[in-house]
This record gives sequence, structure tokens and C-alpha cells, in this order.
Amino acid sequence: MLRWIVILCLITILVVTATTWWKVQSRLRAARENFPPEGAFVEVSGHPVHYVARGNPENPTVVLIHGASGNTHDFTFDFVDRLTDRYHVLVFDRPGMGHTPPLARKGVTLIDQAKLLSSATKMLGADNPIVVGQSFGGAVTMAWAVHHPDHIAAAVSIAGATYPWQGPLNPLYKRIASPWIGPTISRLISAWASEEYVAKSIAEIFAPQAAPEGYAEAIAVPLILRPHSLIANAQQRTDLREELRELAPQYKNLSLPVEIVHGDADTIVGLTVHSTRMVEDISGAHLVTLDGVGHMPHHTNPDEIVAAIDRAATRAGLH
Repeated sequence: MLRWIVILCLITILVVTATTWWKVQSRLRAARENFPPEGAFVEVSGHPVHYVARGNPENPTVVLIHGASGNTHDFTFDFVDRLTDRYHVLVFDRPGMGHTPPLARKGVTLIDQAKLLSSATKMLGADNPIVVGQSFGGAVTMAWAVHHPDHIAAAVSIAGATYPWQGPLNPLYKRIASPWIGPTISRLISAWASEEYVAKSIAEIFAPQAAPEGYAEAIAVPLILRPHSLIANAQQRTDLREELRELAPQYKNLSLPVEIVHGDADTIVGLTVHSTRMVEDISGAHLVTLDGVGHMPHHTNPDEIVAAIDRAATRAGLH
């Protein structure tokens, strides 16, 4: 009897493994076929960086940096077209996300990401851009400002994760980031994440507002659910807090214009922990608090974000 139980367990494991592999490959094909690169590539020291360029290159340049679990589609869905009448806009995929390959097998620091995107921007002919980052992108924006102050005109943080915070790290991200079990967990999620799971995740990110109609279809979820992107995202999020412990004390040395927009109903990245402190630390930093708004104001309140970018351009002498 025990022998047959063991055989049945082995057969079950083989079937689940084979099915998982097939579903992962199927979703990888869907990602390649349905969401090819929407822009072009620039190579930085041999590393390809995917970007979307819009607007007149003769105008001031705005760089848009997406958050965790994101890609260029988060900005090209709607927001970027609000800027192209008076700005040259560059939207980047961060390393490991979208169509920009990971920089390393295990994560990549904020400093590495800022260096890569700053170099890519310079190679594209923009030496003094306004850099705009949402959520995790806000952390990359501030690393850019701290470590490349001669190659940034102004910084705009949209619900940016910019300071270390209290509380435990998300256990799922820690497990996906593990070199031992991460590859297995990432493939299981890639294979078996349901539409309901994705819809719930999007709803939580936008709460208390609702996601715009068509957002879930346009955001390129198959790209987000690739195993290597899940791992890169988890590693970066797991390392973020400790990196911010070293980065945040350097904000007080900044002299560039800094604009911040943050909703007071944001439960993903808290207003007080991240944005109120920045105003206290950076002389001249300007914070706009959006009443009752959650974590995605570039979708729910785009006019306020455009206004912040315009203020940054004016303060930097670009208008």
C-alpha cells in the first residue's frame, strides 16, 4: 500500500511540474507576442535599456521611471501624452522589468539603476532632464539626484518610496528573492496566477480609487509575471529599505528643485514616512498632498502630476 502511495505522489509531482513548465512557457510566449517592445533600445556599456521616446527633442526632457512590478506601459497607457506638447519625454523600463534585462543575477541597487538610466539618458542626448519617479521609481529618482547631481535639472516624486520604514518585510518577496526557493516560487506564480489574483492586486494598488478602464489589459501583465521579472522585483523590494537607510541622510545636501505629490490615503507608501520627511530634509522641496487619494495619482489625478512637472521645469529655469 505504501509503495502505491509513493508512486501516486511521484506521478502527481511529475504532472504538476510538467504542467507548471508548460504554463510558464505559454505565458512567456504570450508576453513576447502580445507585448513586444513598444520603443527602442540604447546600449549602456553593452547592456540594452528599453525606452519610449515621445515629443520634440528640442524641448526640455522629462524622464519617467515606473514603480515596482511595472514597465513603460504604466506611463504610456495615458499619462505620457499629457506632456508631449511641451516636453521631450523618455520612459524607461528599469532593469529586470519590461524589456530591460536584469543587470545582475541577484537584484540591483538603487545606485546601479540610477547610473544606468542616467547614462542612457545622456546617450540619448539629454544631459539635464527633469526626472520623475513613481513609488519605487521615486527611490531611483532620489538616488539619481544624490549621485548624479550634474545630470538632473529637477526631481519629481510621485508617491515615492524614499525613506526606510518600520515593520516586517513582505514574506512572499523574501521567499521569491531567495536564491534557493525563489526560482521555484516565481515559476509557480508565473504559471498559476489567476486573472482574479491580478485584478485583486491592481485594485489594492489603486485603492481607494478604481483603476482606469482598460488598465489591466494595457499594463502588460504577462511581462510582469515572467519568472525573471518576479525575481528581480522581489530582490529589489527586499533590499530597498536598507538601501534607503544609506541614501536618505544625503537628501539634505540637495539643492535642485524637488516637487512631491502624494495622496493621504496611500496605504502602499505612507505620506508621513516618505514625503513629509523629505520636505523637512530638503530646503525648498514642495509637497502637494492629495486628499483621499491612494498610491496611483498619475492615473487618478494626472493634472496634479503635470502641474508638479511644470513647476519643476519653471524652478529649474527650463521654461
